[in-house]
Amino acid sequence: MEQRSLRDLRVSAIGLGCMGMSAFYGATDEDEGIRTIHRARELGVSFLDTAQMYGPLTNESLVGRAIKGHRDDYVIATKFNYRMDDAVPGDMSTVGPQDGSAEHVRSSVHGSLKRLGTDHIDLYYQHRVDPNVPIEETVGALAELVAEGKVRHIGLSEAAAATIRRAHAVHPITAVQTEYSLWTRDPEAEVLPACRELGIGFVPYSPLGRGFLAGRFSSPEDLDEGDFRRTGPRFTGDNLRANLALADKVKEIAAEKDVTPAQLAIAWVLAQGEDLVPIPGTKRRTYLEENAGAVGVELTKDDLARIDAELPRAAGERYNEAGMKTVNK
Repeated sequence: MEQRSLRDLRVSAIGLGCMGMSAFYGATDEDEGIRTIHRARELGVSFLDTAQMYGPLTNESLVGRAIKGHRDDYVIATKFNYRMDDAVPGDMSTVGPQDGSAEHVRSSVHGSLKRLGTDHIDLYYQHRVDPNVPIEETVGALAELVAEGKVRHIGLSEAAAATIRRAHAVHPITAVQTEYSLWTRDPEAEVLPACRELGIGFVPYSPLGRGFLAGRFSSPEDLDEGDFRRTGPRFTGDNLRANLALADKVKEIAAEKDVTPAQLAIAWVLAQGEDLVPIPGTKRRTYLEENAGAVGVELTKDDLARIDAELPRAAGERYNEAGMKTVNK
């Protein structure tokens, strides 16, 4: 698979979001998750994305088991933010509050290294910006981890443009991760321009609108019990009915291009610039293989103009009220 650069970090043109293998999207199958990570290596999808929060703690352990014996074949990104002092693996109710303090940065990395079974993390993100701790303190501590060799590159997730600039002044930021897709264009206003101004790579997560743009479900009842999308603002009520029209348009254009809706949605993200590396998540090899095929999809200027002109904007916020309070900080 072709490679792209996130600042000075070379990665596969698309990555693999591993969250759903352990949490948030209903039933899980760890064996299939591990097989999916192995298949990713065969396909050249070497950029893996995980986090302490996923599970909590269980997804990093799953990734660690999957990469054992092939560590150098993967570029591993993980994230810290919430206190995990009393966290019970798999029990989200035991996760503590946000903490961007230098002390927490230093203590967090050791747990991640152990669970991943590695001596270094290729890209270490702050999962959400802690509004109670200056970003300069957090990034300063991350810079120390870089100097020690425990972390190779620093990233931020869901950070505002002003925060990105302040962070980058302390230590070069390699990548910023934010939701971005055909129905989530918010980063285009300030975050993506700031990244380009500073030479920072951009990592769109949920490029498939959490599977909705791929046509993988059309109502909450199609999802497993415990899947957080069942109550998501974009997947219920009037918002759902409006958004089905958006998904139908994606399906229509994809059919004309003789590709799947998922491939069209990922190809659109890839077409937004060589400095973007989307990380579609999946817990199944079949979807991974489909997603990887998007790298070979060419969208012309006319295709891109049509998509911009004909696709309606998404109805509803991407998170509930509590979730929205943690983004763009």
